[in-house]
Amino acid sequence: MNNSDTTQKISPIAYIAAFAIVVIWGCTFVQTKVLINAGMYPEEIFFFRFALAYILIMPLAGRKLFLDNFKDELLAIMLGLSGGSLYFVTENYALAYGYCYNVSLIVCLTPLITALIVGWLYPSERLNKKGFIGSIVALSGMVLVVFNGNFILKLSPLGDALALAACLCWAIYSLIIKKLQTRYSNMLITRKVFGYGLITILPMLITKGVNVGIILDGGIIVWGNILALGCIASMLCFLGWNWCLKRIGIVRATNFIYLNPLITIITSALVLNERVTWVAMLGAILILGGLAYIDSNRQK
Repeated sequence: MNNSDTTQKISPIAYIAAFAIVVIWGCTFVQTKVLINAGMYPEEIFFFRFALAYILIMPLAGRKLFLDNFKDELLAIMLGLSGGSLYFVTENYALAYGYCYNVSLIVCLTPLITALIVGWLYPSERLNKKGFIGSIVALSGMVLVVFNGNFILKLSPLGDALALAACLCWAIYSLIIKKLQTRYSNMLITRKVFGYGLITILPMLITKGVNVGIILDGGIIVWGNILALGCIASMLCFLGWNWCLKRIGIVRATNFIYLNPLITIITSALVLNERVTWVAMLGAILILGGLAYIDSNRQK
């Protein structure tokens, strides 16, 4: 790549931050599952985590309510949809209507899909042959980790389509962020994501209603997970991820998503005592090797 963002020396802090965020986001699946088992709808979970994040970021983002022009405000609405309500709804309902293996595989196509779209729109950031090979190697490793020795793939058209929609949502989010980060602060953009995410989820929330009893009587399990999702996974991680996108670049930062299945399987082994096969270990090696190859290629 010849992009100036990728030729400049990048601080290790940016890589550490991206890795930490992916680790935290990988753990949110467990927290969301706990809340769903407690009786909350995905829309309710999303609303409360984003509402809490919005309240926390308001004092930090300044008093500016709107962006400089109507076009930028429309882009901010798209951010709230693509990185907020629409992304979370499509991903959660993909899990509801489809198979976990399929959803995991399709969602983890996000880095490759993002790289192809970014390369199409921005020729300077287009993957070259070696970068594409590295992506395929990492993607192959991700497939092995997801299946962990159990190669069973079933088709679920609706679930698979929703998972693919989630991929496209995150790719669109990354592209819009690239446009707005040249003119607005990270705090303001992230506040916009939370604000428009909340507004655009309201129709679904109103349609289904809010189970107030679960919120009031859920106790430490419900409120503890909501606080973690709102304060850490939303407030801190969205701020950090948007910063990483600017520091590392869209394609390079998004490639960290390949690590999600690896983080999940390690967590499952440590917390749930689930079996890790040699197939998953081989997949882990391929993921790390592919990412290292991609990054070393860009730094040349």
